[in-house]
Amino acid sequence: MTQPPSQQPPQGGFGAPQEPPPGSPQPPQGPPQTPPPAQPGYGYPQAPGRPPGQAPGYGYPQQPGQQPGPYAQQQPGQQPGPYAQQQPGPYGQQPGPYTQQPGPYGQQPGPYGQQQQPGYGYPQQQYPGAPAPSGPGGGSSKRKPAIIIGAAAAALLVIGGGIFVATSGGDDDKKPVAKESGDAKPSGSPSINEGNGNGDGSGRGGDDDLNAGRKAGEAKVLWLQKNDIDLPRNGSDVYGPWVAGDTIVRGMYRSVSGYSVADGKQKWTLKLPADLCAAPAQPTANGKIVIGVKNGTTDKANCADLQMIDLATGKAGWKKSIKKNGTWDFLSDISLAISGDTVTVGRTGNSNAYRVSDGKELFGKPSGICQPFAFAGGAKLIAASSCRTDDVNNPQHQIQQLDPNTGKAMWSYRPKRGWEIDKVYSVSPLVVSLKKDKEWSILALKENGTLRTGITSDKGDKFAPDCGSAFAIFGKSLDGCTGVAADANTFYMATAPDSSGSARTNKVVAFDLNTGKSKWKAAAPAERTVKPLRMEGGDVLLYVETAYEKGGGIATLAPTGGTPRMLLQHPASTSMIERGFYNSKVLYAGGRSFIASGRVSARNDKEELETKTMMAFGN
Repeated sequence: MTQPPSQQPPQGGFGAPQEPPPGSPQPPQGPPQTPPPAQPGYGYPQAPGRPPGQAPGYGYPQQPGQQPGPYAQQQPGQQPGPYAQQQPGPYGQQPGPYTQQPGPYGQQPGPYGQQQQPGYGYPQQQYPGAPAPSGPGGGSSKRKPAIIIGAAAAALLVIGGGIFVATSGGDDDKKPVAKESGDAKPSGSPSINEGNGNGDGSGRGGDDDLNAGRKAGEAKVLWLQKNDIDLPRNGSDVYGPWVAGDTIVRGMYRSVSGYSVADGKQKWTLKLPADLCAAPAQPTANGKIVIGVKNGTTDKANCADLQMIDLATGKAGWKKSIKKNGTWDFLSDISLAISGDTVTVGRTGNSNAYRVSDGKELFGKPSGICQPFAFAGGAKLIAASSCRTDDVNNPQHQIQQLDPNTGKAMWSYRPKRGWEIDKVYSVSPLVVSLKKDKEWSILALKENGTLRTGITSDKGDKFAPDCGSAFAIFGKSLDGCTGVAADANTFYMATAPDSSGSARTNKVVAFDLNTGKSKWKAAAPAERTVKPLRMEGGDVLLYVETAYEKGGGIATLAPTGGTPRMLLQHPASTSMIERGFYNSKVLYAGGRSFIASGRVSARNDKEELETKTMMAFGN
């Protein structure tokens, strides 16, 4: 195995809960997701304690204080949104309803205690809930990855009309494990079990038939793959998977490979000269993607090269180094997003955009004091910017829709000072997550960039959107979250699992994007949890997670609520394998479902090559 320097995960947490004063107004908030770039990776360098982040146990309810929520101040010339005319809190400059009482949070130190993290090059801040290396937890997997930074989503708790951050249930059985590598061994082609009708159906051995235990009404296991890549000592993140026609593609370490969606056999593989270090959440409509590759194999290498790939054929297209915008343009960590034929490159205080088809640079760093640090792609190109201020402890962020061909801003919206753009849950309609210290808020914007509403949930509800691995500190992606979905007038979000009963379960809450209030709640199937993936034909597409002796599956939920309708029920006989994927990523395309590990690691090379990495189900 390759032996990079080991890195020690930070430890952290928050103190005891505090009781809010009665009657405190409370706009919505909740869990930070994937830790955003801290210092300096989150827009302009901020002072210690500023960056929001994801972690299980993201504090406890804090004492209400001065700021109610992130409804914003508008750019000159804009018509302010409904909240902007009413309040001086994060959503506006004028006094209004939230100013009748102190907001839910006072000015408090940032949730990240300063701590130098070896191996990242910058002093980092300790964020809460980061797991320390430990032995494997519950479930069937005995090959938990060695993650330097891993965290479950935190949750939000709404009290009255406002919100407090509270811990979610965390995934104790998915904590990373620090493991030692063994001697490196050559790897061959991927190991695939197609289920040939012979065996006990357990899927635990290479010759087992995964479908032998399948019951009536359950989908088939189409194939199961094991790792075939010699990885570094601490393992590797998995990028993708993406589906392009009859090919499913994933990238890991120093290669990108395409496999048949029908039988899992490798169709092509593209070797990379160095580590794959960034990738967008989605490719272009015609199956092209641009990935980030390090410009060397030493510890000093940066994520500075771009490589275009045709996902259907594996053919490498153009390759070029990212154009640096001055001496202070650090390319150690970048984030990529694709909108139309444009790929954007975000990082600390700088940005570039290139045409996916030919690599031509379309636009670079804009003029002015506000500089994009991350983008969300898809139907629209949304930029998150940090604006230079005279007080780094009180940042000013900005949201913009850009023309993907020119980079020209079509509109701009500024949340109130102190609120930082964390994630974009949907670009059309635009739904944005913002953080401020331990506070969390979600707002929706109109097509012209003015405020549409702020999301307010009911008392007691907790939420935990899944925005991927917490391993990346600086190279923060703005999009790619699951557990959320949106159509023209409704935002759907899954609650955090409720473990108070005999089994974990949760529900999906639908919010009216015009009022911000909940419309209905739909319970998951008994003793199960569900996670919205996206919209599908007007319905909410859900992943129904595994439970004890129950396989997962894909279901839909009507926009009016009700009971989820199962599209693809995964077999119970392989449920232990299904829930053994670390930080799993789920795709549904062409009537098939795919589950892939978000990170792969093992104690030694023998286990590394036995680690299950991807699984497909279908009828």
